[in-house]
Amino acid sequence: MIEDRAGRIMVRAAMAAPYLERDTEHELALRWKDAHDQYALNQIVIAHMRLVIAMAAKFRYFGLPVSDLIQEGHIGLLEAAARFDPERDVRFSTYATWWVRASMQDYILRNWSIVRGGTSSAQKALFFNLRRLRARLATGAEPLSNRALYLQVSTALGVSENDVAVMDARLSAPDSSLNMPLADDGNGAERMDFLVSDEPLPDEVVSDAIDVERRSAWLKQALGALNARELRIIEERRLGDDSATLEELGTTLGISKERVRQIEVRAMEKLKVALVKQNPEFLAA
Repeated sequence: MIEDRAGRIMVRAAMAAPYLERDTEHELALRWKDAHDQYALNQIVIAHMRLVIAMAAKFRYFGLPVSDLIQEGHIGLLEAAARFDPERDVRFSTYATWWVRASMQDYILRNWSIVRGGTSSAQKALFFNLRRLRARLATGAEPLSNRALYLQVSTALGVSENDVAVMDARLSAPDSSLNMPLADDGNGAERMDFLVSDEPLPDEVVSDAIDVERRSAWLKQALGALNARELRIIEERRLGDDSATLEELGTTLGISKERVRQIEVRAMEKLKVALVKQNPEFLAA
């Protein structure tokens, strides 16, 4: 299970460590909690490393180095020791089991795939239990369809059927690189070639946004050159979502629609002059 020599030595040392009696464990835990006695902490950790090794063995089928799992479990063991309350009537091994398992599971989720999966409690339960539940449900008299299987698993774990289907697909196939050639000779197109997006590039999006903001600031500044009636006509004829007609504005302002047109033309000329005067780069933009 452990390939390197250092790992085998660690396993032998852990298995040779004596079990702690309840009273001894309680005394060591108090010394660590109250006085931060490092020796007491070491004794607790060494006595419970067999728990870490046993837990690592259960997760070895995920294809990650068992030595790495043991190291992660050791971190969980230290976290448990830091949080353990010796005054409660609970053995340290019972309390530490959750922390060791959680530490290993987090490590597996981070490293099992280069594609990051869900980290919610429901997603974790699905990741670590789907294979077991699938194998158990498949032992029935009649084989279940994927739809029926997903329904039963989703009910058992409290997740959606879609989440079950997605996780099943992830667990059934390895990750595929977008740079992997589609042809076996390695000289053909890559998967990436079929994922070309018609959307503008990020730098183009940012550039357009900056231009819009700059032009809006120019226009707001130039509108200050208009009088109240000119400004109202320009806003309702040029700047609104629904452009008002000359006749509608004429009725509202008490003038003819031809007069509205004349004022609009004059206002547009004033805007152009103001824009060029205040921002010479306007013509280039």
